[in-house]
Amino acid sequence: MTSRSRIPFYFAILLLIAAGISIAVWRHVELRIPWFTGEQQPVWMVEARIDFTGTGEPVLASMNIPDQPPGFRIISEQAASPGYGFSIVEDSGERRAEWSKRDVSGAQTLYFKVQLVPDEQIQPDRPRQQPKPEPAFWEEPQATAVEELLQQAAARSSTPESMTRELIKLLQPDSSAQNTTLLVSNDNYINLLNRMLNHAGIPARTADGLALEDARRRQQLRPFLQIYDGNKWLTFNPRTAEQGLPENVLLWRQAATSLLDVVGGDDSEVSFSMLRQTVPALQLAQAQSAENGLGFLSLYQLPIEEQGMFRMLLLLPLGALVVAFMRIVVGIRTSGTFMPILIAVAFVQTTLIPGLIAFVSVVAIGLLMRGYLSSLNLLLVSRISALIILVIFITAGLSIVGYQMGFNTGMTVTFFPMVIIAWTIERMSILWEEEGAREVFVQGAGSLFVAVCAFLLMSAPLAEHLTFNFPELHFVVLGLILLMGQYTGYKLSELRRFHPMKAYD
Repeated sequence: MTSRSRIPFYFAILLLIAAGISIAVWRHVELRIPWFTGEQQPVWMVEARIDFTGTGEPVLASMNIPDQPPGFRIISEQAASPGYGFSIVEDSGERRAEWSKRDVSGAQTLYFKVQLVPDEQIQPDRPRQQPKPEPAFWEEPQATAVEELLQQAAARSSTPESMTRELIKLLQPDSSAQNTTLLVSNDNYINLLNRMLNHAGIPARTADGLALEDARRRQQLRPFLQIYDGNKWLTFNPRTAEQGLPENVLLWRQAATSLLDVVGGDDSEVSFSMLRQTVPALQLAQAQSAENGLGFLSLYQLPIEEQGMFRMLLLLPLGALVVAFMRIVVGIRTSGTFMPILIAVAFVQTTLIPGLIAFVSVVAIGLLMRGYLSSLNLLLVSRISALIILVIFITAGLSIVGYQMGFNTGMTVTFFPMVIIAWTIERMSILWEEEGAREVFVQGAGSLFVAVCAFLLMSAPLAEHLTFNFPELHFVVLGLILLMGQYTGYKLSELRRFHPMKAYD
């Protein structure tokens, strides 16, 4: 093969590796699967408590609930309301939780809980229809004061954002403006600000935010100002004119006309409690995989039993990579091409030291019995079949002995592939007869060494995490194995043959 003809091969390998890495990154971004084990994710549990007094009539309580609040991702919602019917309804883009019950009297308490995860990528959807300013009217002398304040704010600004900031400054008590004193009071401040901005042609509305602090109870919403700049809604602090949401502030109500409506009850009020928790990031990703559009690419949808099987199967390519590297690049001789992989899989089940003891014991006893079978001059098929039966008896004996001695080694030795072990014993016996005991020791020790190396890689928690949660990374492993298949240089173990040449340097 010429160097020119290898270009398509190397290009295909590059595409294979790039595809594996790209899909893994895509899965990390879309499904939010962490790269490393043990990553923790903060989760806020927010509970809304509704208190009211029933008047003996049917009750319908309706509360606005958040829908894609900026900076947060909702992972679960639930209500605690014994005896009440409950449902979540959507109307004109507004989500509301509704409780209903017939004949309600006395003090009543309803709960609504929501779990949220901070996520800076979550931004509110663009309005389906272009918001328009709501008409506002004033009587004299308020009308003249409003016009003068809007003219001052417009003269000092050039955009809706800057005009909003200037208007907020003009409406502060320390502005020393007579128009401000005439218009502003503590009760009408937010409503006045909204009406003035709408009168100036800037769509504005009030949003209610909740400051998230760990283990706080009986908290109230605080108002924020939102304006539409022609592209999106912008949030302002109505007292300081600071643009943007402070850290850990949840916008509970944005587009709703009211926070709470109760029909059939009096003295209704809403309060909030919150608690901050940390949970494994992988657990969150698994819980939300069914809801995500890319969930069909995940193994989480399989039954638990099959997931356990794939956790083991997806480790095999790592073992194949280790075997290919050790045989092609390092030059270690093994008994069989991929026997070390099967031994490594068994070590993952039995742990290393018990697995080594079990494997060496089975093979050693099997070689002794194989010597007796050789003296009988049996045909190959009969000899292998007899070896399989003998290996089963050997493992059963080790299991009984291990159990009686209080060890678990004998119980886990059955994970070894019986047929492969029987064939390994047969090959080692033939090798002993043809090449001698030294070659048997070299290949047997090489198989165990490569199996231990593969076990150390396959048993690493990060390896199991990546192979199961990002199976597309096996494309990268496949590409590396194919590249090693093109290697025709000296093996590392062969370099010792050239060591005497250093004397001539």
